[in-house]
Amino acid sequence: MEKYEKLEKVGEGTYGKVYKAKDKATGQLVALKKTRLEMDEEGIPPTALREVSLLQLLSQSLYVVRLLCVEHVDSSTDSSSSLKTTATDSSSPMSNNKSNLYLVFEYLDTDLKKFIDSHRKGPNPRPLPPSLIQSFLYQLCKGVAHCHSHGVLHRDLKPQNLLLDKEKGLLKIADLGLGRAFTVPLKSYTHEIVTLWYRAPEVLLGSTHYSPAVDIWSVGCIFAEMVRRQALFPGDSEFQQLLHIFRLLGTPTEKEWPGVTSLRDWHVYPQWEAQDLKRAVPSLTPEGVDLLSSMLKYNPADRISAKAAMEHPYFDSLDKSQY
Repeated sequence: MEKYEKLEKVGEGTYGKVYKAKDKATGQLVALKKTRLEMDEEGIPPTALREVSLLQLLSQSLYVVRLLCVEHVDSSTDSSSSLKTTATDSSSPMSNNKSNLYLVFEYLDTDLKKFIDSHRKGPNPRPLPPSLIQSFLYQLCKGVAHCHSHGVLHRDLKPQNLLLDKEKGLLKIADLGLGRAFTVPLKSYTHEIVTLWYRAPEVLLGSTHYSPAVDIWSVGCIFAEMVRRQALFPGDSEFQQLLHIFRLLGTPTEKEWPGVTSLRDWHVYPQWEAQDLKRAVPSLTPEGVDLLSSMLKYNPADRISAKAAMEHPYFDSLDKSQY
């Protein structure tokens, strides 16, 4: 890791520490994500290698944060060796079974949460321009469609995970895809509870079968938040989270969502009628409200796909050739 000069710790992600750093040779700013790996007898576990090569494949999309390279640091010596993710030669057994993997990503200095906050508070509160919301949402759908086309679910989409290049007007998905190899903890290292605000109702109700629709629910919540400048469903526990959702969209029934009452964490809930979604996002056009409602369908099978969302009339006025 001598190649990089660590400038500051910018956070503790779900999987480990994140540093802002500079590539000494080129001066390029990068984000270093340090991940602890449990070594097996063979060296780096194949699941981790598969995840990393998948991440490299996915990051070829402009709308996914680019993984520049991967460095493997044996923590017994802490000497770094570049990891060729295609290579499976791990014949050198580790002297201990802990080891560090540094994922080197392009660095972006802001995210959608900070961007929305800057429009909500501060000296100059103002709505996000509708054309910018449209552009960001289209890029998000395009990035999500790219991941889904490779069979990868993000499962934790939220404004903090969407990085922005404000100069170029680009939105990029971050914190992708390490969920299976590195097992997602329920709390992050800083002990803040992982936010539930963007979590799909089937996940909150204990469904074990995830589909790409879990990400679409999150996209809908993020869309509404860009319009409102505040979260659509700001619950502070799984139960409260469900109540927020049910109060707006109505308590789900077997008729609209077959099998819902047999999900593991289903209880008998107060019976609320669905509200008019337009009231939650008053400044949104009718096409926008229609797209939002198709992302927030209870039955995951009824939710619009990311690919279909990109063809929705809400985007008709967008010049798609630039994407």
